[in-house]
Amino acid sequence: MAWFLLKSTYTVDGLKGLVKDGGTKRAEVVRKMIEDAGGRMESMHFAFAEDDTYVLCELPDQKTVTGLAVAIGATGSLSVRITPVLTPAEVDEVTRMKTTYTPPGQ
Repeated sequence: MAWFLLKSTYTVDGLKGLVKDGGTKRAEVVRKMIEDAGGRMESMHFAFAEDDTYVLCELPDQKTVTGLAVAIGATGSLSVRITPVLTPAEVDEVTRMKTTYTPPGQ
């Protein structure tokens, strides 16, 4: 399982739907969608700024999260951007990895 931050922006039609349904119903719809895809929603927040929603979730893989983003985007109600995120423990693992790298030109 991997962690992702889904950032979305509502279209006019999406905002109309939000006004009709309310935030709690939207959060439950998103939670169910993520769970049906084999994942878990950690949190969902509304911002109405550069991005309108932030969803932190754990999903099986990149294909799964991309499939969700495509399905959401295809409705025309939201545009979604995916950001893979790491836990502190995963960053610890990454920083202990031994790799060799030569910068360009050296």
